[in-house]
Amino acid sequence: MSFSIDWDEKALSFLKKLPKDISKRIFNKIDSIKDNPFRYLDNFEGKYHKLRIGDYRALIDVDTENKILLVQVLDKRGRVYKR
Repeated sequence: MSFSIDWDEKALSFLKKLPKDISKRIFNKIDSIKDNPFRYLDNFEGKYHKLRIGDYRALIDVDTENKILLVQVLDKRGRVYKR
């Protein structure tokens, strides 16, 4: 019952701008939740779910019918909530 992970273009471009060790940590954390995502995700404003990764946050849209986790927004915690 594993979910697949899709990335929005803006989230991928933000990930590529980060230092390699931080981007690898974020990628590994998002990859690790695909077996049981609701254990790690919190609701955020109804539509999205948020994932805490140190000082960074990922806003993820969950499609339970097709078992897809779509990473929409990735940013530092101070900026992600202002969107």
